[in-house]
Amino acid sequence: MQKLLCSTILAIVSLVSCAQQPTKKNINESTKSDMKTEIAYFGEGCFWCTEAFFQRIEGVISVQSGYGGGHVVNPTYEQICDKTTGHAEITKIEYDPTKVSFDELLEVFWKTHDPTTLNKQGNDVGPQYRSVIFYLNEEQKQKAEHYKAELDKSKAFEKPIVTAIEPFKNYYPAEAYHQNYYNDNPTQGYCYFVIRPKIEKLEKVFKNKLKKTN
Repeated sequence: MQKLLCSTILAIVSLVSCAQQPTKKNINESTKSDMKTEIAYFGEGCFWCTEAFFQRIEGVISVQSGYGGGHVVNPTYEQICDKTTGHAEITKIEYDPTKVSFDELLEVFWKTHDPTTLNKQGNDVGPQYRSVIFYLNEEQKQKAEHYKAELDKSKAFEKPIVTAIEPFKNYYPAEAYHQNYYNDNPTQGYCYFVIRPKIEKLEKVFKNKLKKTN
């Protein structure tokens, strides 16, 4: 099953990368922090996990955990846990497009969580843990929808993908203690027993895309 998923996503990456013609970027505050970097917003369950995954990818400059897509202004973690704000736990990923493409980030996204479970990742249950891509422009939207459709068509997963693909609505950084959480707390129970095995898998699947370590 894993081999089928990996080969399917790799094939889609190749097709999209070759077939898609460059389009004008929507250069604004939410799309680019400056003229050299771009931004992606992904939610795939607990943001401690998502942050740790993308921090290790070559070309990713920074990853910040936060809350997006809800109706409460500047929500707290406690409010998020009440499941009434409409926000999802997401990460803001700033990256260098000359080193890693949005297509490659999508590949990491699909392979590092289960996009077929609604409002749930493992034992983390609730709308704040939903699988979601918040797109910033038409190019991101088209690529995300294309991948989702092709993965469903190819039966890469046993069940249909439920990942929401939505226009960027809002984003609020999470509290300071949530930032860089796995790196700062590797022996904490959730980090050690839940995130660490996923990191080890990431390092095997994406060993050619990882940042070089000294």
